[in-house]
Amino acid sequence: DIKFIFKYSYLLFFLCLILLFSVEIIGIFGKGAERWIRIFGISVQPSEIIKVAIILVLAKYFHNLRFDTIGKIYHIIIPAFFILVPFVLVLLQPDLGTAISIFLLGVMILFIAGIRIWKFVLGVIISLSSFPFLWGLIKPYQQKRFLSFLNPELDPLGQGYQLIQSKIALGSGGLAGKGFLEGTQSYLEYIPEKQTDFIFTLIGEEFGFIGTMFLLFLFGLLITICFYISIKSYHIFGRIICLGVACNIFIYVILNMAMVTGLLPVVGIPLPLISYGGTAMLSVMVSFGLLLNVCIYYNVKKINQ
Repeated sequence: DIKFIFKYSYLLFFLCLILLFSVEIIGIFGKGAERWIRIFGISVQPSEIIKVAIILVLAKYFHNLRFDTIGKIYHIIIPAFFILVPFVLVLLQPDLGTAISIFLLGVMILFIAGIRIWKFVLGVIISLSSFPFLWGLIKPYQQKRFLSFLNPELDPLGQGYQLIQSKIALGSGGLAGKGFLEGTQSYLEYIPEKQTDFIFTLIGEEFGFIGTMFLLFLFGLLITICFYISIKSYHIFGRIICLGVACNIFIYVILNMAMVTGLLPVVGIPLPLISYGGTAMLSVMVSFGLLLNVCIYYNVKKINQ
């Protein structure tokens, strides 16, 4: 019941926050970061689960506010806490890609809720001015990723290797691709982690420009459905949930595709519903479950009773 979800949104967020804190204590180290915890023998990545909790907690918070008061400074402090605490915790793991996606998700929901655009412009200016400080906080291997993004040929067998091979795979796909299971870059192991963050390159090599455009069309259709259910919903809580899910999918897709094509540094963002990964897939499916719940209970007007 959507009323049940509404009632326990804050509790769910703080439970997810506890899981995120626990990574610092009992986290499993792997692939250069401490991102996972083990629950009943299963590895779980709390930084992916917290995204769903952020959508719920911001949706509930803004549901309880009058629209004409949303832009007040004191009404932004609590949402800022909901966004910045997970952002900092994930950044410390370190998981730069997920931290960026959490921050962007929160900012987009704030904009959807009605925060004025000039406040975002001010935030961008502050963020850019703090870049030298943030550069000192990130790990040396992350700094190398940024530098290799600017010029991958500086380290073609090291930090720039994956990006160079990714571009070769995408370019060799041409218009219609090489055919299913015929990708040489992918299956001759030139691309590490092709089943996870770089699976888009495999699709581009095997199915070409047509295949990648069709995939983009499917993601666009998915986001359009989110918008349709949002418009259909009678309550603000449901509308923000739907738009939050749409934003989350959009961020996943844009960051992943920009990363594998060399438009952004390699930061480790999976392609939703396609990349191999348990917790990321689970969080996306939970998001779609919430979406369907809003669709079923779209005509509930007094959700907080």
